[in-house]
Amino acid sequence: MTNPAHNTQAQFFQNLRTTLPSYTSMVDEVAETLNVSVDSAYRRIRGEKLLDFDELKLLCQRFNLSLDKFLSLNTDSIMFQGRLNTYHEDAFKNWMDDVLAQLNLVNSFSHRHVYFLVKDMPPFHHYYHPVLAGFKFFFWMKSILYYDSLKNERFSLEKNYFAPYQDITHKILRVYNKVPTSEIWNEEGLNTTLRQIEVYHEMGLIAHSEITLQLYQCVLEVIDHLEKMAENGKKSMFGHAPTEDSAEYRLYLNEIVLGDNTFMAEIGETKITYLNHSVLYFVGSIDQKFNEGMFRNLDNLMKKSTLISGTGEKERKQFFNKLRKKVQAKIAMVEVEK
Repeated sequence: MTNPAHNTQAQFFQNLRTTLPSYTSMVDEVAETLNVSVDSAYRRIRGEKLLDFDELKLLCQRFNLSLDKFLSLNTDSIMFQGRLNTYHEDAFKNWMDDVLAQLNLVNSFSHRHVYFLVKDMPPFHHYYHPVLAGFKFFFWMKSILYYDSLKNERFSLEKNYFAPYQDITHKILRVYNKVPTSEIWNEEGLNTTLRQIEVYHEMGLIAHSEITLQLYQCVLEVIDHLEKMAENGKKSMFGHAPTEDSAEYRLYLNEIVLGDNTFMAEIGETKITYLNHSVLYFVGSIDQKFNEGMFRNLDNLMKKSTLISGTGEKERKQFFNKLRKKVQAKIAMVEVEK
């Protein structure tokens, strides 16, 4: 007779396998985590040797697995994993490293797709323009992560805030451009970035009005780039045409629903939902029922939205022109002040 404990353990390792990139050896990962030989790891994976509670804890912590799911508990709890906001001078670099690691994980799967319910323009799009990226980095470090070193500092172009993160930013963009993506937008998607520029300008935290105008111009150039990607239905680096490695880019317009920055990654047969918290940070869940519900919601929103990438030229031009008018109105206000 089959031992039920062995079946449960086999299901546990099947679930663990779905969290690993396709090129990763599960037996090697298990052996390293439990500090046992490869042969001993194989015996646990095959169910010949049962896991003890300490080993189960180590594996759950290492691979962000839910013990509820392992024990098949019918509870209403949903397990999330993620980082909390930290207040030290390496916090932003650590955040960027984590973003790159998550994108590399997604990109490691042959079947992969990312869905973004946009409230604010996704952070990756700010990275296309170095000056705009530098401003966003400065804003996040000063007003969200509270860097002491920036407490009395104003944003200027003399100090290049983009330069220290240029290498990792380019790595993030290169990986991001290889991941097929669907984004659900509406006209409010630019408001947060425009408001950040406006408030910093009003508070005197931007050194000169000319820099404020330049930032708005950067936003216009990013809008132009997004429109080209939508027209091509392909991602591309700023100022360049799509390449053979460029992933599909689907842009949906929904004029009714304001997004909440929900980010879902489909990798292999697994889905991960990332929910935004503390402005910059995300927590993720691989809970199957939760993700199935989230995906049904996203799928319904896309069905009720207008696809304006690769098709829908009239709607696409109208949408991007409305975004440009938002920015041009901000430019006019600054020019009147001068």
